[in-house]
Amino acid sequence: MTGATSEQLQAKKCKPCEGGVPKLTQAESQELLKSVPEWTLTDDAAWIRRKWTLKNFQQAIDFVNRIAAVAEDEGHHPDIHIVGYKNVTIELTTHAIGGLSENDFILAAKIDALAHSAV
Repeated sequence: MTGATSEQLQAKKCKPCEGGVPKLTQAESQELLKSVPEWTLTDDAAWIRRKWTLKNFQQAIDFVNRIAAVAEDEGHHPDIHIVGYKNVTIELTTHAIGGLSENDFILAAKIDALAHSAV
């Protein structure tokens, strides 16, 4: 799991998680964060988050809808926030385990790929 590139993460599929698997340690999360360097790790290492400022409201909504489609396809759903009509924040955690899993970094890498054409 460690040392994965963004492209390697994008090629993976999120695995269903209903709990019972250990959450990533802070060190494991820090290592995977190198693959999605524009994301930040919360102090408790339970979430990763990234913010974008889009051109306007419609562009923000379009971006969120594209994220939603990828998230639904992966079966892994982020917390999505639109603030100030064009600021989008995505937060990822694996709710079933109360922390981060590889799924969060897979989805982050896929969202990053979407962002290149949206911002």
